[in-house]
Amino acid sequence: MRIGVISDTHGLLRPEALACLDGVDHILHAGDIGRPDILPALAKIAPVVAIRGNIDTEDWAAGLPQQMQLTFAGQGIMMIHDLKDLGTAPKDVSVIISGHSHKPSCTWSDGILYLNPGSAGRRRFKLPVTLAILTLGPGIEAEIVTLV
Repeated sequence: MRIGVISDTHGLLRPEALACLDGVDHILHAGDIGRPDILPALAKIAPVVAIRGNIDTEDWAAGLPQQMQLTFAGQGIMMIHDLKDLGTAPKDVSVIISGHSHKPSCTWSDGILYLNPGSAGRRRFKLPVTLAILTLGPGIEAEIVTLV
């Protein structure tokens, strides 16, 4: 199963992001969506699950949770916008997805993959514009994809 992981679009959905996500089974948006039309545009590619980020304060985002646990391909996944808000990692997750920092990262700690897809929106500072592809099967693999 291939899952597209995107975050911090801040109202900008790049054509490069859409092209990269084409063919994934699901899309997870880790917050700071920025505009109400972003999630429906992503849903044209695959089913979308999203959480609210710190800039998602308007009425359209009120129904989005601040964090979420879900399961794909038998793997527990937690999404939280700012990893600093996590506290202790839940025992039943294999992957923790966050955003907020705009810094892409993919690290393992204590058997959990910590994945931050970076920012797919407007470039901030000198950080790359990225998203991630999470592959779940017999194992767990993640790839950070640079868009521009």
